[in-house]
Amino acid sequence: MIPSARPVRRPVTGVQVLAVDEHGAHRRPDQLVTEEPLELRVHGPGEVPTQLVVTMRTPGNDFELAAGFLRTEGIITSGDDIATIAYCLQGDEQQFNIVTVHLRHPVVAQLATRSFLSTSACGVCGKAALDDIAVRAEPVAAGPVVPASALRALPDTLAEHQRVFGETGGLHAAARFGAGGTLVAVREDVGRHNALVKVLGALARAGRPASGGFVLVTSRASYEMVQKAAMCGVELLAAISRPTGLAIRFAEGANVTLAALVRGESGNVYCHPRRISLTQPEE
Repeated sequence: MIPSARPVRRPVTGVQVLAVDEHGAHRRPDQLVTEEPLELRVHGPGEVPTQLVVTMRTPGNDFELAAGFLRTEGIITSGDDIATIAYCLQGDEQQFNIVTVHLRHPVVAQLATRSFLSTSACGVCGKAALDDIAVRAEPVAAGPVVPASALRALPDTLAEHQRVFGETGGLHAAARFGAGGTLVAVREDVGRHNALVKVLGALARAGRPASGGFVLVTSRASYEMVQKAAMCGVELLAAISRPTGLAIRFAEGANVTLAALVRGESGNVYCHPRRISLTQPEE
């Protein structure tokens, strides 16, 4: 059940903080990233909306988060499967912490055999049953070859578009780039998984493929991050922090190129390096 406290709709929350330093203590304003629950409900034709998951997220791009969650869990295969997405109405009041997705195909019976639970902090550890993590992704396509110089420029390009991070310094981001390094979409969230899911959901809703370029995340590359990317056909996933061993093994099997510690002029490629060109383009 969604808490009854009034939800905060802005991604940034203003607070007063007692700052302590060598000169003593004084009060000053501070800006924090907002973390609020979002309940996702889903139904198909003739079905009653059914609760799918409650996740902690930063308000903003909620419909993309809903679409991305359905896509990365294999409940939909494209944005065309969605008829409508809307905030829930209770009486005359709109509930901005409850999103209902109406699909074009029946879904409730399928959901009865699966369990979903998500937090802003983790993915697999929130699953109610271990079998639920075994969402299988087909091996991704060959995909483009990306210049290493384009990868090196990613962190700076992404940082320029992290508006909420610039205000709070306390959340993750994910971005989809074209093969040449052109920024296609960027989303921020307190949860690293949610940031990625919002980007993938934005692409699905716009009818644009997640394949044909690459995705950068500001967090570590965990198993769940690779799995979500692979479910949507992402051929190359780059991370600013480190990968996990399970993430590397999954990426190897899913044919995903996994790069990590992409910072400044350096980075590591952990599997399928053929999609990264080390030769410098001609002037």
